[in-house]
This record gives sequence, structure tokens and C-alpha cells, in this order.
Amino acid sequence: MKITEITTQTFTYTSHTTRDSEGHTHPGPAHEARQTLLRIATDEGIEGYAFGVNPDVIRGIVAPMLLGEHPFYRERIWQKLKERQRLHLGTLSDRVLSAVDQALWDLAGRALGQPVYKLLGGFRDKVPAYASTMCGDDLPGGLDTPEAYAEFALACKARGYPAFKLHTWQPPMPGAPDVKRDIAACTAVRAAVGDEMPLMLDPFHYYSREEALYLGRALEELHYYWMEEPMDEHSIASYVWLTEQLALPMVGPETAEGKMYTRAEWIVRGASEISRGGVGDLGGITPLVKTAHLCESFGVRMEVHGGGAANLHVLCAMGIPGEYYERGLLHPFVDYEQPAPWLNALEDAMDDEGFVHVSQKPGLGQEINFDYINSHLVK
Repeated sequence: MKITEITTQTFTYTSHTTRDSEGHTHPGPAHEARQTLLRIATDEGIEGYAFGVNPDVIRGIVAPMLLGEHPFYRERIWQKLKERQRLHLGTLSDRVLSAVDQALWDLAGRALGQPVYKLLGGFRDKVPAYASTMCGDDLPGGLDTPEAYAEFALACKARGYPAFKLHTWQPPMPGAPDVKRDIAACTAVRAAVGDEMPLMLDPFHYYSREEALYLGRALEELHYYWMEEPMDEHSIASYVWLTEQLALPMVGPETAEGKMYTRAEWIVRGASEISRGGVGDLGGITPLVKTAHLCESFGVRMEVHGGGAANLHVLCAMGIPGEYYERGLLHPFVDYEQPAPWLNALEDAMDDEGFVHVSQKPGLGQEINFDYINSHLVK
């Protein structure tokens, strides 16, 4: 089997979310947005798919490398792409590597008639989800006050979520960042849901050491389950210092570059109690599995960053398992239970007990609506 064709299709859809100047997602007025489907085809008629790529990068850098390769040589392909990043950091991002790797795993599953998590070894068929909010905003009835977070946490608990994570206010929101406002929101949520529900916080990412410590000590008193990324993750020493001061588990790194190598440095230096990684942060399923094995070797828990089919399949193949699936980003104004227009079904439907079940269909199991894509192509 050989790869014979690598193509992209860019199409439009109606989005109800916007991004602020810092890149955070919020509810917004309906507007036209674009998405791109990556397709890797073979001489045996088997194809694999993934979403979210830059067509120019695929055409100019990726396709020439992959044509003629056996699609099952995922490790060789991933290593070659990783090496090529050295002189293409501005274009060949880990997000691109992730999409290519996901498409190759999807192709393998479709060729062999097995879901990806079983190709990876298989550990479980479902995983509990936590409700992961959008960042705070100034929308009345949205996530504009500590009390609004508390009301939304109660709604998520009623929906069946066993745990809840706040993303609090971040720039450019007026008044952000504000440690005391973050604590007020965390306090309101704890009071609303009671003492038994696990709660987590992902706050502003550039607090000082003193601010992060102040925030962490408040979360300890509130019996929070973990905190993520309260400081610049490039300063590993700051996280070593913080973990030494707190009993509250730290989760990280999340966005720091360096794939599994950076996670190894954090583990060795004791910069966090729980490691972190997702297919988008690390460059695909292949490096995320490497990171899971790394964590297992050191006896360190790993929580997977972000949702989506690929992250879910890795979660269901991990033997150390990550405790939760991150479902979101959620907001009172957004109906998360509706699939994206290019999918015929949710890829992470949750039952009433708070479990997300991994697809048993071949590959990543995404039910792609090719009719929608073909009828909304960008000319």
C-alpha cells in the first residue's frame, strides 16, 4: 500500500463563536467561518481524514514528503516531519503534524476495520468527562460574574458532569487578570456544587510567583482538585518553586513547546504533579502515546488537554489512565450537544452518568458529512 494523493478541501460554515485578540473563544453573532478537511488516499482505495490544516503547508511541505510512503509507517513519517520543523517553525506547526498523524491513524483503522484505540492497545471503552468552560466574559447571563459561574456549574452538574473546570477572566476582558476575582468565582462554584464534586481551575497564564501562590493557597482551602498554567510555562524553575509551596496538584505543561521532551524535563525536575498533553499540543496521536508511556514510566499521572476524537481514542488506550475527558469549551449561550455542520453526529456524546463513549467504528469513528462539505466548498 502506498500514499498516492494528499488533498485538502476548504469549506464554509456558520459559526456562533468568536475569538478575542488573545485567541480565547467566546459566544458571538452568527458569521461565516472556514474549516479544512485533509484527505490522505492510497493505491488500495483506503483513505484517512482529519480537520484543521493549512492547505498551503500541506501542498508545499507535507505532500512531497508523504507521496509514495506506506501509510502504516506512521512513526517514520512523524519523525521526518518533526525533523523538517527545524527550518519551518513558522509554517510546519505541531497542529499540522497532528492533523497528518491523525489522518494516518484514521486510515490504518479504516484499512484494518478497527477503532484507533484498539490499535493502540485498548484499555477502556468510556471515560468520565469534566465540564470545561469558556473563559470569563462581560456578557449578561454569560460568564460575567462569580455567581454566573456558580449557576452554570449547577447546570452542568444537573446534566451529569461529575467534575467542573473554570477558565476565568483573561485579557482583553476589562479588569483581567484579577486573582481576587478568580478566587471569588472559585469560591462561588464550590459553595454551589458542594464539597464532593471535583473542581479545577485554569486561570490567567502569566501571574507572578506571588500571585500564583496566593491563588493556589486559596484553592487548597476550597479543596480544588488541580490548577493549570498560572505562570509562564517557559520558566520551569517557577513551577518547581510553586509545587514545593503547595499541596494542590499542578497540571502541566500545557502549551510549552517541545513535545514529550519538555514533559520529560518537567517530570524530572518536579515542576508538576500531573503531566499534560493533547494531540494538538504535541503533534499528533503518535507523540501523545509516547508521552503517556513516559508518564507511566515515572509513575506520574497524565491528563489529556482538549477534546475531540483523537484525544478520546488515546485516553481509552492509556494504561495509566488519564482520569477525565475534557468536554467543551462550554458556555450558557452555546449548545454543545449539536454536532459541527461537517459531522453527522457528535464525536464525544455524553450519557446521563457523565461518561463519553469512544466510537467502535473503524479509524477515529468520525461521521463526516461529505455532502455538506462538497456543497459548501470555497471556490
